[in-house]
Amino acid sequence: MNTTAVLEGTARKPSIWATGLAMFAMFFGAGNIVFPIALGQFTQDKNLYGMLGMIITAVLVPLMGLLAMMLYEGDYNAFFRRIGKLPGFTVILLILGLIGPFAGIPRCITISYSTLTAFGLEGFSGMNLASFSVISCVVIFLFSYRPNKILPLLGFVLTPILLLSLALIVIKGALSMPAAMTSLSTRWETFSYGLVGGYNTMDLLAAFFFSSVVLLCLQNGQKSSFQTDRRLLSVAVFASFIAATLLALVYVGFSYLAAGYSSTLASVANHQMLGVLAYKLLGPSAGLVAGVAVTFACLTTEIALTVVFSGFLQKTICREKISYPVALGITLFVTFGISILHFEGIAAFVAPILQVCYPALIVLAVVNILHKLYAFKPVKSLFYGTFITSLVLGLLK
Repeated sequence: MNTTAVLEGTARKPSIWATGLAMFAMFFGAGNIVFPIALGQFTQDKNLYGMLGMIITAVLVPLMGLLAMMLYEGDYNAFFRRIGKLPGFTVILLILGLIGPFAGIPRCITISYSTLTAFGLEGFSGMNLASFSVISCVVIFLFSYRPNKILPLLGFVLTPILLLSLALIVIKGALSMPAAMTSLSTRWETFSYGLVGGYNTMDLLAAFFFSSVVLLCLQNGQKSSFQTDRRLLSVAVFASFIAATLLALVYVGFSYLAAGYSSTLASVANHQMLGVLAYKLLGPSAGLVAGVAVTFACLTTEIALTVVFSGFLQKTICREKISYPVALGITLFVTFGISILHFEGIAAFVAPILQVCYPALIVLAVVNILHKLYAFKPVKSLFYGTFITSLVLGLLK
């Protein structure tokens, strides 16, 4: 079958499944790999309770955020302006910085590097995190240069390979997995661990801005919108549920595996757990294929995040005084600088910010949905009240 023809056909007539697979690929990055595995290793035989917590904050909440932003036609300025013009812009800048070059993109690069390291990547001459990051940034630049081509590429090419590799790891591991060890934590502790761990995926933050990427790709140069084109809205909504379901299945599968192999992973750093699991379960050859697939998964997220941040930098911050390629270059230059801090260094400053900001952003998504559907008015008191409460609780820890 002619792949080019298939991709062009998809661009002309949006496919729910292709769009859903592409959205899953955009979301599925570093946090979606590391934190479900870390959750299973921690919760062990009480993994069910931890997984329930993570499903809430890493699947249902991002899905809600995605649908909320679709009600605003992907216009994040209008979405966040409801808390005030300057505060709204500040929140936009903070979120885009976190999911972009200051955390999200470099975190994906470090995970790709750590996963491939389990298969001897460092054995290549001159290969270290810095050189790997340079190569990654060049590849991201090339793929991000034409953002309207992202959706078909992700939906038809990269995502099926990724899903097959992930399914192979989970099935192979489940067939030979030992019984999970007994956790000393209570059910509530494991649930809370999963709930907060879901923040670290940063999927709600990404959801606020991925909707504009999805709309751009689905429009394919046309002037249609979610409100005027019901087919466009239908594809976007159902594709969102497909992406959320796939994410949930991956989380459950990897968390379940890590719970069973918790003793094997006991002394392994969080960002190295997937590489260790793939090597143990599939061996060096098949495991390397899975590792490469995960690297592509991170790449798809890196591309989507880079497109979003670069567009914001060019159009909003620089007011189109620089070109899109220049904005891409600046974004990836910062990404490289942050990536060499390694995964632990990035996580150290991101986690406290997420724990303070996430609850308020969840509240904002809820009240904005209610505003669009039922003309619900209150927003500032609820948003700032939640933010202050989270801040105080964070300082008291």
